[in-house]
Amino acid sequence: MVMRSNEQSGTGDRSGGNGRATSQPKLWTLMFVLIILVTFCSFVMGQGLNSGTSVFLSRMGYGASLAGVLALVFSVSAAVARLIIGPIIDGGKCSQVILVGLVVLACGTFVPVVAGGVASYAISRVLQGIGFAMATTAASTAAADVLPKERLGEGIGYYGLGQALAMSVGPALALFLVGTDPATNLYVGLLLVACAGFVVAWFTRYERKPLTLPETSAFRERWERNERAKAQAAASAGAEGVAAAAGTVGAAAAESAVGSTASAASSVPVSPEPKRFSLFEPRALPGAIPMTIICPTFGFGIFFVGLYGTQIGVANASLFYTISAISMILVRLKSKSFMDRVVPIKTFAVAVACGLVAFAMLYCAAANDVLFYASGVFYGICLGISLPLNQSVAVKNTPPERWGATNALFLLLNDLGIGLASMLWGFTNDALGFQVTILLVMCCIAASYVAAWVCYPKPDRTWR
Repeated sequence: MVMRSNEQSGTGDRSGGNGRATSQPKLWTLMFVLIILVTFCSFVMGQGLNSGTSVFLSRMGYGASLAGVLALVFSVSAAVARLIIGPIIDGGKCSQVILVGLVVLACGTFVPVVAGGVASYAISRVLQGIGFAMATTAASTAAADVLPKERLGEGIGYYGLGQALAMSVGPALALFLVGTDPATNLYVGLLLVACAGFVVAWFTRYERKPLTLPETSAFRERWERNERAKAQAAASAGAEGVAAAAGTVGAAAAESAVGSTASAASSVPVSPEPKRFSLFEPRALPGAIPMTIICPTFGFGIFFVGLYGTQIGVANASLFYTISAISMILVRLKSKSFMDRVVPIKTFAVAVACGLVAFAMLYCAAANDVLFYASGVFYGICLGISLPLNQSVAVKNTPPERWGATNALFLLLNDLGIGLASMLWGFTNDALGFQVTILLVMCCIAASYVAAWVCYPKPDRTWR
């Protein structure tokens, strides 16, 4: 029998003398903090490579079209990897997948340092996509695994802080590195980030320490359920063995001797965990579809805002990412006040409105550097809300034993949304200019809100 205790779980006393709850389960455990740090390193690498590659290729004499094609290569590689990785994560290999993913990502980052040419760049993007998919899918599932279920939405919001912050810090760091001489410093610098991420990931193997997690965390509950099942099976086997040894005459006595053990093992109902290997988790689609439609917005931000700022003569284009990062931090710190309390469709409406304002300002930024920088504030709010919000909708709509496949499908569709649109943005930029591309991005933002109205579960899209 597995005993629960507040001391083991670190949740503290939840009730006062009158039996009513006086505090919530502990959210900020050491394991959760480490997972956020791993996510930060992974996304700094992934998004830094995405944004820095277009400028790097420009310095090598290539156009935006090649950058768009390589963005699609990255996204397709990540999407295929996520299809395979999700069920493996659900099989209890989450921490191992994070470590292997960071190694593959580092290998893909090292290729351009030693080899040039389109073929080498394509190979590097394939490896980067696979490694990025492995590390980020597993980290997303790990975060959901270690959070108390009462604060899951709030926790995913804070988890999104590392994810969203890195999506701004990564591009800013990449633009700085690629602007130095030689341009391959981009890849050398990001390799150091990979090393730091691997060290942190080594200490996130929470599967070995289930009793240090909050009592109501998904992984601990699954582990305890499995332990109860093992105890019940052992007790049943013991009962049969004693009865057989005692023979026919002593069968009744043997049954009495083991009765208390079998009763204790079965006193807590055991719900066998379903064992199925399935690549897709369709219950994640209500959150994944709206996010996929708004993802082209972030594809433009990650891949092309730096290049756009450079072309229109902005003095320091990387400042856009710094400003958006600060904006996202502030949003994340306030996530407790709305992530689990405000109906998702209302929260998403704020994100959509901010996204439209941001790109309207970018559209007019050719004549005013201040507008270019200020757009980062609204871009940061849009990204900082929409990503964890839609991921929370997807996760809450699926059972815990399917969270690996849920996060895999959610991030897979995000990758495809970013990759396909980024290829389109590359060709559109070369053929028609950035102004037309920005207008198309604004159409995607508006369409994502319509999709949320259609796809969100009814309680999540009811204005109340």
